[in-house]
Amino acid sequence: MRIQSIIFSLALSLFSMNAFAGGNHSHDPIDQRQAEANATKIVTTLAGRGVVDKSWASVGVATSEQKKFGKKLEWVVSYKNSKVSDPQKQTLYIFLTLSGEYIAANYTGK
Repeated sequence: MRIQSIIFSLALSLFSMNAFAGGNHSHDPIDQRQAEANATKIVTTLAGRGVVDKSWASVGVATSEQKKFGKKLEWVVSYKNSKVSDPQKQTLYIFLTLSGEYIAANYTGK
């Protein structure tokens, strides 16, 4: 179980934040709707690349909010997937900068 978490984290760390950024983007803050749209694109990409189960590609947003981590605010968008058998992995969290750039993804929300 722990080794799967390490492999998942390693796989996510191999993705460059630039892989999810488009050519024409700004560093202005985005609104909640745009944060959800950006996060959904990331989930679809992760599912398409096999980093997370393919069933995540069809799951909608459960929650989205700005959270403070240390001194920085980030968008945290979560998805719930009851098709995943492991209860500890039924919620996927996507972390974005306030301008909508991908930071990380995990199953803990931390």
